[in-house]
Amino acid sequence: MPVKINGRIYYRTAEVCQIVGIGKSTLFRWIRQNIVKDAECRDRKGWRLFAEDELLSLKSETNKIQKNRVAKI
Repeated sequence: MPVKINGRIYYRTAEVCQIVGIGKSTLFRWIRQNIVKDAECRDRKGWRLFAEDELLSLKSETNKIQKNRVAKI
């Protein structure tokens, strides 16, 4: 369930992953590899809180298509 803080809506990691259709391990790998930025905010427990703009950025990353890099012989 999204959280509203100071007029902004934030989503927790599991919610973000469910919305964009990826697993938590994929999200954390993308953060480690700097493919996507880590959440700017965290709650008292240290859990990530993703703002709507961060969610949209992550959604656009999941919709990217890459050219297949098969080696030509």
